Amino acid sequence: MLKRLLIVIVLACLMMSSLPLSGCATQPVKHGEGVSEVTLDSGTARGTVQDGVQVFLGIPYAAPPVGELRWKEPQPVKPWKGVRDCNKFSLACPQPATRLYDIGQTSEDCLYLNVWSPARSDDEALPVMVWIHGGGFTTGTASFKMYDGMNLARQGVIIVTINYRLGPLGFLSHPLLSKESAHGVSGNYGLLDQIAALKWVKSNIKAFGGNPDLVTIFGESAGAGSVIDLMISPLADGLFQRAISESGSFSDAYPINRDDTVAKAEITGEALAKKLGADKSPDALTAMRLIPADDVVKAAFDGYEALGSTRYRPVVDGWVIPADPWSMYSAGKQKKVPLLIGTQADEGTIFILTNLLVQAMTVQDYEGYITTIYKDNAAEALSLFPAAAKGDVPGVYAKLFGIMSFGAGLLHAADSSSANGSPVYVYRFTHVPDFFLKMFGAFHGLDIFYVFGNLRADKVSIPDSEVDTALSQDMMKYWTNFARTGDPNGTGLTQWPAYTAAGGQYMEFGDQLTVRSGMYKEYRGLMDRVTAGK
Repeated sequence: MLKRLLIVIVLACLMMSSLPLSGCATQPVKHGEGVSEVTLDSGTARGTVQDGVQVFLGIPYAAPPVGELRWKEPQPVKPWKGVRDCNKFSLACPQPATRLYDIGQTSEDCLYLNVWSPARSDDEALPVMVWIHGGGFTTGTASFKMYDGMNLARQGVIIVTINYRLGPLGFLSHPLLSKESAHGVSGNYGLLDQIAALKWVKSNIKAFGGNPDLVTIFGESAGAGSVIDLMISPLADGLFQRAISESGSFSDAYPINRDDTVAKAEITGEALAKKLGADKSPDALTAMRLIPADDVVKAAFDGYEALGSTRYRPVVDGWVIPADPWSMYSAGKQKKVPLLIGTQADEGTIFILTNLLVQAMTVQDYEGYITTIYKDNAAEALSLFPAAAKGDVPGVYAKLFGIMSFGAGLLHAADSSSANGSPVYVYRFTHVPDFFLKMFGAFHGLDIFYVFGNLRADKVSIPDSEVDTALSQDMMKYWTNFARTGDPNGTGLTQWPAYTAAGGQYMEFGDQLTVRSGMYKEYRGLMDRVTAGK
């Protein structure tokens, strides 16, 4: 029990962040050195200048999705008069409490973004990188300190981080919502928020010295899954020219039942409406829109684990997502843009090793569960991921979950995008820093601290050893080179070869940078058989 408590405490510290305060306000700030102003479509915004980098926090990119706008497409920002002071993060979008972090106060008025720009004038046309945070489409916020864009911006790019609607407020489907929609579908509001943010970038980033036609979308976990979805969404056409997916693509090789279509998700939506008592109202949608956001979130996750989400996530709706993403990639229907995509060596540890139900599993329990989800492929799965004793189960299950949930989708995206004629660069992060979370190995999300150059973010303190510092510097250069040219390589860096299905080349970010090939080749047969027919 003590060991389990320790794990929970450690993870609670993992992604702790200072609490966001508020977005732009119309309070005047003295103009002068250390202050920057830009003219946007909606009005004039004032930020700060820190060490030569312009910083704007909490800029609204869409109208507050409240009242009648709840469960609607994001609407334009209402123009303001005067100058808005933008030096504080907005509140996070409403979400359930998790064991991973304390998000603090939330607000349904949460559609804001943040900008870090090293430009000295508005005609520099710098590359732009738009970050989409993770959190299973149910939790997270752009204001986490590990996402601070200052160090990446110093590499000569503009960094934009965004909030988007989450959980039932971002991805609820319901027959009545589908009926009132001009498109005949519901859900995917969080993805529509991301698209609205990219449209804002297209229209406004030049004011910060950015190039609106040189935009890279990048994200981790659910953010990486969002990148995969935006690659096939016709609504995002022309809004980005490069894509980076970190630890998240498809989960088809871990075949659990998800609300991945509008029809399935509408059943969940009707159950939530009933739980909220709105089904008894003559106008159920109005009743649901009058219920406080926190109450909607609480009801949605009452007895349901948010981070293991199979509900309240993107759905195939024929509009935002035209068809099954795996199949669309197989058919080469993703956008032909350079793709950088990768995974961690130990993706499954923070999900599985902290799960008390898994800790209690016997070998028989484990084999029974794998048989249930893998069916005809269960024997092969168990032969590749065998557990001889009860103590083996958590580690073996974590390995299976990590490889089949993250590795399989990565390889499919890489194979199909390369075959589609796009430059593809694949990586695997294996470095384990010497700090208090090393028990989880190269865990899900670890590379974020290196990519953003924020090795010390709140309670997380990765040692600034020569290896860790050099790894972070190299990864920042690779990522920003890719944003600049579509190729991560540059002077002084280990040559990173483009990926092909035949060669299988990838970069290993370990204690050293090493080019390897054949990632997860021993599992490819199982991956292919599980996803056959897609």
